[in-house]
Amino acid sequence: MPPVRDIRAVPTLFLIVVVDLVGFGLVIPLLPFYAVRYGASPQQVTLLLATYSLMQLLTAPLWGRLSDRIGRRPVLVASMAASAVAYLWLGNATALWMLYGARALAGACAGNIAAAQAYIADVTKPAERAKGMGLIGAAFGLGFIIGPALGGFLAGHDPATADVETPAWVAAALSFIALLGVVWLLPESLPSAERNGAPRRRLHALLGALRRPVLSRLILIFFLVILAFAGMESTFALWVIAQFGWGPGQVGYVFAYIGVISAILQGGLIGRLTRRFGEEHLLQSGLGLIVGGLLVLPLAHDIPLLGLAMTGLALGMGLMQPSLNSLISRCAGREEQGEVLGVSQSVASLSRVLGPAVAGWFFAEFGRNAAFWWGAAVVAAALLAALKLSRELGAVPLAGAEKLGREGDPAL
Repeated sequence: MPPVRDIRAVPTLFLIVVVDLVGFGLVIPLLPFYAVRYGASPQQVTLLLATYSLMQLLTAPLWGRLSDRIGRRPVLVASMAASAVAYLWLGNATALWMLYGARALAGACAGNIAAAQAYIADVTKPAERAKGMGLIGAAFGLGFIIGPALGGFLAGHDPATADVETPAWVAAALSFIALLGVVWLLPESLPSAERNGAPRRRLHALLGALRRPVLSRLILIFFLVILAFAGMESTFALWVIAQFGWGPGQVGYVFAYIGVISAILQGGLIGRLTRRFGEEHLLQSGLGLIVGGLLVLPLAHDIPLLGLAMTGLALGMGLMQPSLNSLISRCAGREEQGEVLGVSQSVASLSRVLGPAVAGWFFAEFGRNAAFWWGAAVVAAALLAALKLSRELGAVPLAGAEKLGREGDPAL
């Protein structure tokens, strides 16, 4: 198919990413049960959950850079094909090492999100980019609403007899359907003339991004927010057991609620909000809401206050993520969109590895509320960094992504 510059391709990409992420979300809640079945210790279960992010940390910039060289479609095809194979391996695992191997393969080949974000950057104008990035965020929200619910339904409610194989096979089927969607429905977005054929190593890509002051600080903000949010997610279930005596069902409902709000905001409202207020103001507002949600959460001794805290977190993430991704994209030249967005995804993966470990330490050493106080302090630091960047972000023109090259940010 010839390359496109048509934003009408975005809904097709959205549906493909939703299908893929439903498969991803489908197996995540079942992995601990699967690992325990093969005699895994709690430490081994934690490591299994971190394996995907560890491998993604190492390979996301490589996939992003490859998409800059050969186009977005080949990377999406390869990533989704590898996901299907990894889920099949997971469903047929007969030993603990196979679970690790399957998750490592899935993480190592997880280039679909960076490539999808680069695709959005290719087919949208800078003024429309936050709206396009919001659709990817909405796809995440839908995937993590539908996936865990479907996985729980397929597996059953009894941990001793849970069917953990069938959800993995269904996830493989969904990845294969997404693969067919890319092959049959999605045209290439990056013309051959705009592809960058000069290879760079992953370390060079990371250092190149960190040498650019505005871009490096945007990536730092991304790191800090995901660090805090991943820590909250990993300790929330332990917190509600002590605070409310809840089980996994209620925890699932809370995260589904976050996913619904985030999907609605990023999928339907972010474009209009961006046109009215701008990405930098939405970023700051989102960070402020996340800080507020984390500060209120330890004080929640009843459902209404808990609902207020979780609403703040959901709205904050819904405003922050597409705005920040759009600003990061605007600070990159067209020929390096995949690489830069891959670096940001790799940094987010590092946060998802470190966040639960740090939050777990605070939880164990200082009590169940300490992880939330720590998270609020981390996001507050990100908010201060965003406020200091306001003047420099205002210097980035709406057409900046088309004009910037490797020389860096216009603020330099």
